[in-house]
Amino acid sequence: MNTVVIGGGIIGLATAWRTLRHGATVTVIDPAPATKASHASAGMLPPSSEQIDGENDLLRLCLASRDLWPSYAAELEEFAPSGFRRDGVLDAAFDDDALRVLDFQESFRESLGIRSERLTPEECGTVQPAFAPALGGLLAPDDGAVDPRTFNAALLTAIEALGGTVIRRRAIRVANHTVTLDNGDAVTFDRVVLAAGCWTHHIGGLPEEAIPVIRPVKGQILRLHSDPPLLGVTSRALSKGGSLYLVPRLDGELVVGATYEERGYDETVTADGARGLLARAAEVIPGVGALRFAEITAGLRPASPDELPLIGPTSVPDVYLAAGHFRMGVQLAPITAEVMSAYLTGTAPHASALPFTPLRLGGAA
Repeated sequence: MNTVVIGGGIIGLATAWRTLRHGATVTVIDPAPATKASHASAGMLPPSSEQIDGENDLLRLCLASRDLWPSYAAELEEFAPSGFRRDGVLDAAFDDDALRVLDFQESFRESLGIRSERLTPEECGTVQPAFAPALGGLLAPDDGAVDPRTFNAALLTAIEALGGTVIRRRAIRVANHTVTLDNGDAVTFDRVVLAAGCWTHHIGGLPEEAIPVIRPVKGQILRLHSDPPLLGVTSRALSKGGSLYLVPRLDGELVVGATYEERGYDETVTADGARGLLARAAEVIPGVGALRFAEITAGLRPASPDELPLIGPTSVPDVYLAAGHFRMGVQLAPITAEVMSAYLTGTAPHASALPFTPLRLGGAA
């Protein structure tokens, strides 16, 4: 089976890797693999979030992916460091409304069998000494984060080690089992996966009704650095009706994010974005101003029309979608890859993915 994956972000690369593992021939097409949304992402892997509260189908998909992360990372370590850490996620409340959020999350996780520990203000200070005084916290010791840049680099290494091909060109058209590249070359396929994020529907040659519009939602994310690391575990600071995520790396990097901006395909990083993130971080970490400024990056989250993932076959024979993961692309990479490799190799996909078929949006069957 000759499979082509258009898109070299974490979804496309993970799909290519798993499909190679199942014995298919795989080619990835992307002009600059691993440089877009997942490159900007912090890589937090929380046990729950506001996006899945009340969304039972999405919850099941997230839990299936959560179960896969440790084994996926371990398997990828055969080729290169994965950047995966499972050393805890702390939700810390900094006002009374946030405390009520913790109450809900504690009950919610308990109903799912997810281990969590309620922390007093003093215990929050012990876990994160750099924090300003918190009113309380909820620690999920079995969760953590992944560095998507490290993970994507490992995926590229694994793909090439397994005999996959990476073509660094732009796919401009898909028709008649052929992908046409921006230099005029053609790549034939038995099956093709469209995994180009918010650029997926710009690929020509396919019926408009078969490929939903995936809108870009801009997020700016800040990277700071200290030696030794300022924070110990991945955290979300909850206050004023929102959350700020803080993801430390072992090398002293601290990822702070993120903004949420409806600005089309604008990937500009701005002074306002940096200032807003720094101001919010300073409310939680009094010493953050002393950290070295390393980078600010903008990425475009790919949002489907109903803001839920598109995973599976389209109405066009042998054309599949793995896109529209919005804010959860890194979280859902393992289950998406597993499901897509099942579709591509003719086996039954995991049941959690069945509600996310692209055909739910009304494409002609």
